[in-house]
Amino acid sequence: MRIDIVSLFPEFVAQCASFGVVGRAVERGLLSIHGTNPRDFAEGNYRRVDDRPFGGGPGMVMLIDPLRRAIQAARAAGEGPARVVYMSPQGRRLDQAAVRRLAAAPRLILLCGRYEGVDERLIRAEVDEEISIGDYVLSGGELAAAVVVDAIARLQDGALNDAESAVQDSFEDGLLDCPHYTRPVEHELGTVPDVLLSGDHARIARWRRMQALGRTAERRPDLLAGRELSREDRALLEAYRAERGRPDTPEGT
Repeated sequence: MRIDIVSLFPEFVAQCASFGVVGRAVERGLLSIHGTNPRDFAEGNYRRVDDRPFGGGPGMVMLIDPLRRAIQAARAAGEGPARVVYMSPQGRRLDQAAVRRLAAAPRLILLCGRYEGVDERLIRAEVDEEISIGDYVLSGGELAAAVVVDAIARLQDGALNDAESAVQDSFEDGLLDCPHYTRPVEHELGTVPDVLLSGDHARIARWRRMQALGRTAERRPDLLAGRELSREDRALLEAYRAERGRPDTPEGT
């Protein structure tokens, strides 16, 4: 998969592609990340990429032509059609379903705005969709693009040393993840639940499902709203709530 990032900070692209799961995906040839700087396509001695907004108001707006040329250059640099995504607080909220959809595309161009944003006419002409990573404002789209790249990299076959990790991530089945533990069993901060030490894989799977359902109900009830739970899931959720209602009952017993 090829991802082009249109950004005024090309050094960000190199950093994005050099560490963690993303770096591993790049090293293994599963993902390639390329930067295109709109300033390279600007005209005049000052290579200007922004101007004052019509109608007045604070801040600056990114110009059409440098961005358009940068997007066109990114399109021409790879093979096949590319989907252009503008990282914008006005876009659709990024979720795991959107990540899976984007990860299935052969090519993406992520457009990173700055200042007050980009000229609306460019968005209408060149952008296929707008995506937001949350209801807050960043100084630019670069960090949001990094989030998208990292989430996509995890889903490339072979990027993770254990492919099952991606399957069990939070949100893959619409629920939060269950709690996890590792050595030592006994610690001053607590003890590992007995069920995880039992070796009974069916029981462990049931406990993890119960914890995922319970945590989702407590922390993100919106994820369960309108969701039709199976009879087994309803029973697990009721068991979780009953267990939490008895503080003297050890977790996982």
